Amino acid sequence: MSNDSPQTVLLDIHQRIATITFNRPERKNAFNNTAWLTLRDALIEARENDSASVVILTGAGKDFSSGVDLSDLTGNPGETPPFELMMNELMQLDKPLLAAANGAAIGFGATTLFHCDIVYVGESLKMRLPFVNLGLVPEAACSYTLPRNLGYQQAAELLFTAEWITAARAVETGIARCAFSDEDLLNKTQEKAAEIAQWPRNALRETKRTLMAIHTTAIDAAREREMAGMMRQVGSAENIEAVTAFFEKRAPRFD
Repeated sequence: MSNDSPQTVLLDIHQRIATITFNRPERKNAFNNTAWLTLRDALIEARENDSASVVILTGAGKDFSSGVDLSDLTGNPGETPPFELMMNELMQLDKPLLAAANGAAIGFGATTLFHCDIVYVGESLKMRLPFVNLGLVPEAACSYTLPRNLGYQQAAELLFTAEWITAARAVETGIARCAFSDEDLLNKTQEKAAEIAQWPRNALRETKRTLMAIHTTAIDAAREREMAGMMRQVGSAENIEAVTAFFEKRAPRFD
């Protein structure tokens, strides 16, 4: 990554493990446009650098990520959104991807977990899929990855209710493999990454490609449908009311 890029995302490669850290702890690691593009660059480097066999996603401070930064929703209608550019690279990552998630895991902080091969969570996890409550639709192909991973009814319940998901609930539903104390979370994830990284790099990549191949077309189609739905909902009366209520710290009033 360019040295003049803001350090909104950190990349460290050590002993065949690439650790990508979301690094806006003062904003609960929320993503603005700069952060989406910096994450894109980190994903490219992790994929192309042969020193890395396994990738870990984690967050700086007490949170994984609170998703999109609602105070920075600028964009050029004529350009591909930075979020989608990042997602293109996430889908290209052909190395085992682990997550160590604690604290807030909201929006993309939740949906990115469904693209990880193994997810570990900390006991402080507060996870949410906040789409219908914001007058929006799912993102990051989670309309496909969530029912694929959890089954239709559990996925529908979590999406339709926008309920909060604890660490215990994440393990119960199969979102996470297991939960650890926040203090142990990253170390335990690194231990599993090291266990994986000892094996031949190309065998790991070919296995990841094989696991992903059957899902690629469906994920692409889900992203297209979600984008179309998002375009219909963004700026709608219910979306405006939901976001206004969020900033005014009150309950939204829907018709």
